Amino acid sequence: MAIKRALVSVSDKTGITEFCRALAAQGVQIISTGGTHALLEREGVPVIGISDVTGFPEILDGRVKTLHPAVHSGLLAIRDSAEHVEAMEKLGLDYIDLVVVNLYPFKETVSKPDVSYEDAIENIDIGGPTMLRSAAKNHAFVSVVVDAGDYAEVLAQIQAGGDTTLETRKRLAAKVFRHTAAYDALISEYFAEQLGDPLPESLTFTYEKVQELRYGENPHQQAAFYRKPLAKKGPSITTAKQLHGKELSYNNINDANAALAIVSEFDEPAVVAIKHMNPCGVGIGADIDEAYVKAYESDPTSIFGGIVAANRTIDVQTADRLAQIFLEIVIAPDFTPEALDILSRKKNIRLLATGTDSQMQSAAERKPEWLVTSVDGGMLVQQSDVHSLDEADLQVVTERAPTAEELKQLLFAWKVVKHVKSNAILLAADSMTVGVGAGQMNRVGAARIAIEQAGDKAKGAVLASDAFFPMGDTVELAAQAGITAIIQPGGSVKDAESVAAANAAGIAMVVTGVRHFKH
Repeated sequence: MAIKRALVSVSDKTGITEFCRALAAQGVQIISTGGTHALLEREGVPVIGISDVTGFPEILDGRVKTLHPAVHSGLLAIRDSAEHVEAMEKLGLDYIDLVVVNLYPFKETVSKPDVSYEDAIENIDIGGPTMLRSAAKNHAFVSVVVDAGDYAEVLAQIQAGGDTTLETRKRLAAKVFRHTAAYDALISEYFAEQLGDPLPESLTFTYEKVQELRYGENPHQQAAFYRKPLAKKGPSITTAKQLHGKELSYNNINDANAALAIVSEFDEPAVVAIKHMNPCGVGIGADIDEAYVKAYESDPTSIFGGIVAANRTIDVQTADRLAQIFLEIVIAPDFTPEALDILSRKKNIRLLATGTDSQMQSAAERKPEWLVTSVDGGMLVQQSDVHSLDEADLQVVTERAPTAEELKQLLFAWKVVKHVKSNAILLAADSMTVGVGAGQMNRVGAARIAIEQAGDKAKGAVLASDAFFPMGDTVELAAQAGITAIIQPGGSVKDAESVAAANAAGIAMVVTGVRHFKH
C-alpha cells in the first residue's frame, strides 16, 4: 500500500506548509478545508478543496464541511474487504490514506479571562474529532497525525516506503484517542463549572505530561509529573520556572507543593521549611530575611536537606543565609540577580520562581481546587482546604480570654497546623513555630513530640490542635509545659473536661468550630 490521498485541516499550522509540500513531492494528493486550504494555496502547495471531494459547499459558517459520506467512507472503508471495496467502486468513492488534523483551540479560548460563553461553545470542534476517530479506528489502513511533532517521522517513512508502518499507525491512533479524550474532558469540565456541578454522575480529568521522573517515592516506583491544561491562578509548582539545579524528583515536587500551600496562607513576609510533607519551621517577619531566620531557628536540624518556600523575592542577605546549609529547593516569587548568583554557586540546589511578588495571592483570594486521591479500584475527590479563619468566628470558652499577643500567635499557629499531618499539634511563639507534632495515632502523643521539640521555648508559647481534644490529657500536658493559650476546633463530648483543665492552669482557650484533618 502507498499513501495517495491526504486530508489536512489544522488550527495550529506550525510546520504544516513544509509537511504538505514534502507530501506533494511524493505524489500525495492533498485535500484541505477553510483556512488551511487558503494557506497552502497561498504558499503554492498543490491542494484541492473539500467541496471538490464532497460535491457540497462548506456551510453554516464552516460548521459543516467534512461531515459527509465521501469523507468518512474514504476513512472507514476496510481495504481488504470485498464488500467494502465493491461499495466504494459502485458509489464512485475514493480512499483517504492520511489524516492530518488538530482541533479548534478550546483550551486556549476558555483560558482567556474575558471569554464569553458563546465564544467557548463556538470553539468546540465537531468535524475534527470525528475525522480523527474515524481514521484512528481504521488505523490498519489509515495514518492519522494529530501532533506536529510526528510530521518528521511520518514523512520519513512515506519517503522510504510509500506508507507508514502498522506499528507507527497503532501508536498514532492511540495518541489520537488520548487527544480527543482530553479534549472532551476539558469541555466537560467547562460545562460543569458553568453549571455549578463539579461532582457529576461520571468524572473525567485530563492532565498534560510535564516530565517523566527518574522514580517515585522510592527508586523501584515508576513516576511522571503532569499538570492541568488550564493554568491555576496564583503561585504553583506546575507553572514555576526552574532557574537552576538538577531535575526535580517526585518527592521534591510533593514537598515544594506543600511548602507553597503553607506560605500562601500569609499576606506578610513568610518563609516555610518543609521536610517529608510536614512543616519543620515557619516564620513571619517585617521582611523576608527576618522570616527566614525565624523559620530556620524553629528547627535548625530538620531544615537540613529540606525545601524552603518564601512569599517575597529572595534578596542578597537571605541568599547568604540560605547558602550556608544544604537545601534541596528554594522556591520564591523571584530572586534578585545578586541572590541568584549566590545560590547558583551551589551545584545541587534547585531554584524555582513562581512569578513576581504581586502575583502571590492573599489567603482571602485563594479558591478551592479539586484534589484527587487514588484508592484501589477508584478515587476520592474533595475540595482543597482553603478555609480562612475570621477572627470574629473565634469563641472564648475559658474564664480567661487570650491577650492581644496570644491571639496573634494563635492565629499564626492555626494557619500552619492545618497543613500538618494529623493528628497534629503545633506550638508557636514570636510568630514562628517552636514545636511540631505530626502524624501521630493519638493527640497527646503529638503534643508530647511538639513539647519535647520546643524544649524551653514551650514556656509562654501557644498551642494549636487540628482537631478537638478527645479528653483533657493534652491540655494538662500543655499546662505542665507552661503553654499559655490554646486554639482548637471544639466539638468533643468531653470539651468540658478540656476547658476545666485550661481554667485550672490559667490557660486561655478559643475554639474555631472548624477542624483541619490532613491524612
